[in-house]
Amino acid sequence: MKPEPALEQRGGRSCVGRKAIVYSFMKIPSMLTHVVTYAPEEPVHDAAIEDINKEAFGPGRFTRAAYRIREGGPHDRDLSFVALNGDYVVGSVRLTPILVGTAPAMLLGPLAVRPAWKKQGIGAALMRKSMETARLAGHRLIILVGDEPYYAPFGFRQIVGHQIEMPAPVEPSRFLACELTPRALKDVQGRVRHAGVDGQ
Repeated sequence: MKPEPALEQRGGRSCVGRKAIVYSFMKIPSMLTHVVTYAPEEPVHDAAIEDINKEAFGPGRFTRAAYRIREGGPHDRDLSFVALNGDYVVGSVRLTPILVGTAPAMLLGPLAVRPAWKKQGIGAALMRKSMETARLAGHRLIILVGDEPYYAPFGFRQIVGHQIEMPAPVEPSRFLACELTPRALKDVQGRVRHAGVDGQ
């Protein structure tokens, strides 16, 4: 038979021994310290987001097609979100306004989560939050460069049969779009650029 925890007598009353109390509280933080909330991105988050993206993508990220587009102007903070543990930024997603030819759209990314916080559904939650906010704001189309197996559950599919030109080579299998409204991709063609950049 398992022995009962040691008891101490204090003022005529029994209580669980101090060691048992300390041990019990040691078990609790794992449930409390991993609480994650989601909030619109603010300027105070910029440094942490840069650290997360640097760790996730390395210096080579600046040569990629999506980054070249983002260099054309700012992202939309109202549609960009952070995952927070208290004030600590553990993940981030951004949406940037673009034009595909003359058609307005949004470019999703970077999407990144700190390594210690992966496999907890944080990236998926950031995706859903940003996409739904974009839809409610009236946006019709989102494109990105990424792995279709990951993004397909969110509605992204390969862009096939459209004359869409990125500013740098992109693997066709990784060039994806999600129509937030039906047939949003129909007849869309042309060069992809930041919405703040003139010319087609």
